[in-house]
Amino acid sequence: MFSILRKLGWFFKLRWKSYTFGVFGLIAVAILSAVTPLILGNIIDQMVNSTLTFQSLALQSGTILVFAIAMYGLRYGWRVAIFGNSTLLESILRNRLFAHFTKMDSQFFHEYRTGDLMAHATNDLAALRFVAGGGILSITDSIFIGGTTLFSMIFFVDWKLTLFTTLPFPLLIVAARYMGKAINKRYRKSLESFSQMNNRVQESVGGMKVIKTFGEEEAHYADFTGDIENVIARNKAVYQVDSAYSPIIEGITGLTYVLTLFFGSYFISIDRISLGQLIAYFSYLSMMTWPLLAIGRVANTLERGNASYNRVTDLLSKKSSLKEAKNPIQTPVAGDIAFTVDSFTYPDGKNEVLQNAHFQLKSGNTLGIVGHTGSGKSTIFKLLLRDYDGYTGKIKYNDKDIKHYSLDAVSQGIGYVPQGTFLFSTTVRENICFVNPQLTQEQVEHFAKLADIHDDIEQFPEGYDTEVGERGVSLSGGQKQRIAIARALATQAEFLILDDALSAVDAQTEARILENLRDIRRNESTIIATHRISSIMHADEIIVLDKGQIVERGTHTELLANEGWYSQMYEEQQLQQKVDQGGETLG
Repeated sequence: MFSILRKLGWFFKLRWKSYTFGVFGLIAVAILSAVTPLILGNIIDQMVNSTLTFQSLALQSGTILVFAIAMYGLRYGWRVAIFGNSTLLESILRNRLFAHFTKMDSQFFHEYRTGDLMAHATNDLAALRFVAGGGILSITDSIFIGGTTLFSMIFFVDWKLTLFTTLPFPLLIVAARYMGKAINKRYRKSLESFSQMNNRVQESVGGMKVIKTFGEEEAHYADFTGDIENVIARNKAVYQVDSAYSPIIEGITGLTYVLTLFFGSYFISIDRISLGQLIAYFSYLSMMTWPLLAIGRVANTLERGNASYNRVTDLLSKKSSLKEAKNPIQTPVAGDIAFTVDSFTYPDGKNEVLQNAHFQLKSGNTLGIVGHTGSGKSTIFKLLLRDYDGYTGKIKYNDKDIKHYSLDAVSQGIGYVPQGTFLFSTTVRENICFVNPQLTQEQVEHFAKLADIHDDIEQFPEGYDTEVGERGVSLSGGQKQRIAIARALATQAEFLILDDALSAVDAQTEARILENLRDIRRNESTIIATHRISSIMHADEIIVLDKGQIVERGTHTELLANEGWYSQMYEEQQLQQKVDQGGETLG
């Protein structure tokens, strides 16, 4: 149970001064609290013996008042110290988690779903915050307030009375030990169910259009209801154990009061203690209620914290499969690309995704990639971006192996627009300026015009300051793609990769964007993967992929002359375009 304190030892060492101040503040409060019942009992005895004077009453009452004011200040101080530290711990761990997420590879995010990661960053860290705050408070109170109160009961009232009336207390230790183990096991299951519900919410919000389109609202709602019921059931299992502790405390406290009344009355009758001492003893018993509850809270808080800390450290212990060289090249990738991958299989897959995929791209040229869905186009881009390393062969930038570059150098040298366009829930301007926030309005508009989205943005309610909503939900598919292209262009990187990034725009818009790219990127390299052959007709070289292999390569003219898959697909698309134009004319 107490192992979590050892695991958090690094933080307690870091903040030992403020924790020391907080703990000493708690101890001082415990001592002052123990003295007050003695003064009260003394006043009562003086009243019974008719020896109470005004001066004595004023002095003792004033002492109680001074103690109360002192305890107020001390309580404020230890709360600021201890709970301030607990918030700091949560902040430190949250920063570590986020920094860890940014360093992990694609395989990590396949293993952990978004809901799992959110649960780690919320529930688990909250449980650790309670350990560093309420846990330390409960431990200190149960030891020092409980110890000081018990000491006062023994030495300032009567040791025999204390012995007889506290006989039920050892039962608390047994209960706390049993409940701590039960809570740890059940709380871990509770966190797992919460992660599952988080995943469901994340998927539901992101895929609401799909859910509505297929009329699956009721079925999805039923699944979500099942997740909620599971969370409730798991939490109930935790609280069933947790809630049993208070009745046990109340039962033991009630039994103690009965024993005190019985033995206390007897001891008064034989003049062993006075009435004032008995009243003081009852005050001490009421003071013991919180330390007794704190014992149960300690078990609960520490076991939950232990389960959460293990989950967080398991996550932080995960290592990226991408290893940087000892002294990597920090300059962004540039120059020619030599891609010679003999074989590649995804870590969680069984079949080869790429086989003998070899090509070169001269600096300043454009490469087009076409092929069926699943032919390996996006996989090539993932390897060029160094999302994965587990391939046989070589990938070189400017005749240097990609593994000799730092990961930042690779990402900084490439402007990338993926298939699944992602926009942040901010303004249009902030999305375009994501990599370079220092861009002027003129520069932002320049890149927007190159992506043929400027006129659309001007029609938005707030122009470039319009909020795009969650993942750009307020925009059409074509608008999202063009803003993503503007963002990639704003990086001004040596390489531009468009992964089917024009699929949602019409042919005329596509033509304007491609013309703009040809004009401004004459000395820079571009790679375009697409299903629409019109997007790559101008490319210096085109490769055709089929089941991970390059089956055709050449210029547009050369591939048409081959009369292979490329030529056939081009004719089909040309025919479809004529049919569409004919339909528009008839309309």
